[in-house]
Amino acid sequence: MTTHSSLHAAPPHSAAGQRTDADIVVVGAGIVGVACALELSRLGRKVLVIDREAPGMGASFGNAGHMATEQVFPVADASMLWRIPRMLVDSTGPLRLDWRYLPKAAPWLMRLMWNMRAGPTRQATAGLSALNEASLTAWQELLGDIGQTGLLKAEGSLLVHERADSSDALAGIAKRMQAQGVPVERFPREQVLERAPELTEAIQGALFFPDTGHVTDPYRLVSVLVRAAEQHGARFVQAEVEGGRVSDDGVRLETSTGVITASQVLVACGAHSAPLVEALSEVRVPLDTERGYHLMLPNESNRLPMAVTSLERSFIMTPMDQGLRLAGTVEFAGLKRPANMGRAWQLERLAQGMFRRPLNSEGATPWMGFRPSLPDSLPVIDRVGPGKRLWLAFGHHHLGLTQAAITARLIGSFLHEEDTPSVATTTPTSLPSLEPYRLARFA
Repeated sequence: MTTHSSLHAAPPHSAAGQRTDADIVVVGAGIVGVACALELSRLGRKVLVIDREAPGMGASFGNAGHMATEQVFPVADASMLWRIPRMLVDSTGPLRLDWRYLPKAAPWLMRLMWNMRAGPTRQATAGLSALNEASLTAWQELLGDIGQTGLLKAEGSLLVHERADSSDALAGIAKRMQAQGVPVERFPREQVLERAPELTEAIQGALFFPDTGHVTDPYRLVSVLVRAAEQHGARFVQAEVEGGRVSDDGVRLETSTGVITASQVLVACGAHSAPLVEALSEVRVPLDTERGYHLMLPNESNRLPMAVTSLERSFIMTPMDQGLRLAGTVEFAGLKRPANMGRAWQLERLAQGMFRRPLNSEGATPWMGFRPSLPDSLPVIDRVGPGKRLWLAFGHHHLGLTQAAITARLIGSFLHEEDTPSVATTTPTSLPSLEPYRLARFA
């Protein structure tokens, strides 16, 4: 880890000759921030990454590991309305709203419901589809460039159902996804069990999504990106950003270890982004958090060949190097309330009924993390402020892992509007338009 003293030892110069600590400071060392840091350092910029935690120790540590390119529909769905009473009383249900957090969450929930209208839903779906369509290829290119393709298993995923009366619902999901260009196949029970023979014969059928995949170790994924970025000169500092300002002359950040100056700053600190964005841009972003839980079963690494989601039980199981990860619940309770690990252990009870043989839960470990959620389900990816020095990449809710590589490509494209050094890189993935992800939609 770079120390504060070495951070100031030999500051570079900006294009205007002003002494700075970096060309670009990335605030946030999760999967999005680290992927962006790698992209920017590969393009020849002097990059400094700062986070209150070590790289990858936030939500990126505990995500489900699923490259969820099939998830193109926003969270805002009219079906949520009739579920609100149960959300308030069921502490271990798949979707929970802590009643004590309801007064604070109410404005965000109102904006969420406003986005359930047909127009905003179409816009959000188009924005999610544009990112997701490019996401898997962007990851394959990125990992190929650094020789780490083995971390990504692009072998598809399954959405299974157990009740016969769920067949129509599954067909409806397939029809909606096909209308958005999502590749999907209908599998009968026999085909499901051929792919995943450990699953129970109670499975009636499934949807198979061929253009999805999973990572074998989310934390290791962040770690290898950090090492690759360091090889290109990026530096990593563990400290907290306490404030700052952006001007025509550059960026000044006050941190727990001192002042940092740079030509640009990229805010990519997930669920913790809103206060810093408001301080630097005077835009109050309606960012809340989905608290996600997982349970890791260390003795079950060979149960499944791919990620499997249960339609009725509303959770996902992903095979990883360290075991089987059970994940997928959502809780709205803010950043400060203690974790309710009963929600994580509930995942084990849900999973036991999915297999022919009982799962081995010995040594299982629960976890909770914060997913950054905006009411329209779209991230903010933009450059704003004086001289467009404030760059933004946050609010990916439960698609941070999926969209990190393509987000990094979009952030890297900002440099092509400047004097980008001649650096040998692969041909970039075709990039989506930034219009759906602009900060101005909240201004």
